Amino acid sequence: MFSARVQADLAPNRLARAVERACAADRPILDLTESNPTRAGFDYPADLLAPLGDRGGLVYSPQPLGAPAARCAVAADYARRGLAVRPDRLVLTASTSEAYSLLFKVLCDPGDEVLVPRPSYPLFEHLTRLDAVTAVPYDLDYHGAWTVDLDSVERAFSGRTRAVLIVSPNNPTGSFVKQPELDRIAALGALRDAAVIVDEVFADYELVEGAARQGAQVLTRGDVLVFSLGGLSKSVGLPQVKLGWIAVGGPGAKVEHALARLEVACDTCLSVSTPAQLAAAALLERGAAIRRQIQSRVSTNYRHLMARAEATPSCQALRAEGGWYAVVHVPSLRSEEELVLGLLEEEGVLIHPGYFFDFPRESFLVLSLLVSEPVLRDGTARVFRHFDLMSAGLP
Repeated sequence: MFSARVQADLAPNRLARAVERACAADRPILDLTESNPTRAGFDYPADLLAPLGDRGGLVYSPQPLGAPAARCAVAADYARRGLAVRPDRLVLTASTSEAYSLLFKVLCDPGDEVLVPRPSYPLFEHLTRLDAVTAVPYDLDYHGAWTVDLDSVERAFSGRTRAVLIVSPNNPTGSFVKQPELDRIAALGALRDAAVIVDEVFADYELVEGAARQGAQVLTRGDVLVFSLGGLSKSVGLPQVKLGWIAVGGPGAKVEHALARLEVACDTCLSVSTPAQLAAAALLERGAAIRRQIQSRVSTNYRHLMARAEATPSCQALRAEGGWYAVVHVPSLRSEEELVLGLLEEEGVLIHPGYFFDFPRESFLVLSLLVSEPVLRDGTARVFRHFDLMSAGLP
């Protein structure tokens, strides 16, 4: 009686069950997977959310694309990053996940396809399935740095392709899409009448100085319909406030058609809260203090990880450019699942296996750079020691 849009097997996986057992036994865990900034020990001002109490929130005056003042605030935040975005080309959403769902509804019929990067964000499988859209992968390759396999993008196109999804910087590889890559993808999209959707939620967080400036500028394109996604969740570390956005760019006529259809889709649910919109300008301004803390921590943790890996013969930390995550290539002495279970049970370290992010081969581990510096240092020391001993054949 249930829809196939929600997967039938809802049982927890082996790693989740192992974590439950460890917690039940009160065994300490060094969690290298933490992705929630509100649980990562940052100093949030006690009155940071005070703007949500604006008395204007007592009046309900729905506007499907978002309140003009809030859209102006988001446009100003793009300007902070050196990007000129007109407020009337912005659409407010409750989250980036909702932004994807709205775009799938506007661009796709059931059974249509969107191209998604591999490896990347594990939520794409669920987001596309819930909107009856098929996710078709294209590949990212690593040869000292991550690049888009452009031939795999072209091979992935079909008569039902409606959009190409790019995450820049990518989660978990940390790679920004480069201008030549975007040029080729945009040309394919224009030729096949497909849009380009670029998730830029991590764009504020550089791991290598200047990496963001070397990334492609999506919203300056005039040859293909493009959408840039962002939100408070990552830009100021406030996932609980539930405010995201879509910036629309490209040929004028297509932009207008897209905005008109997005307005209909948004008007159906009106999911963005009035208090969040009234508070947007203040939260974006005051939240900069949180952003600076996050930037400092992830860059410090990244530098430590790279230095520690350099001294570990058995492991390789892959070069990243931005975001909150890092990837470590480890010896394939057991399956990835067995490797992460061993790290949890023998070292007390929780880390993600690469297959969670659709890595096409083994063995990769994905860790969060958002965790506190002591946890990162202790956790990675245990991980690297573990693989050095395993490689040496020692217990």
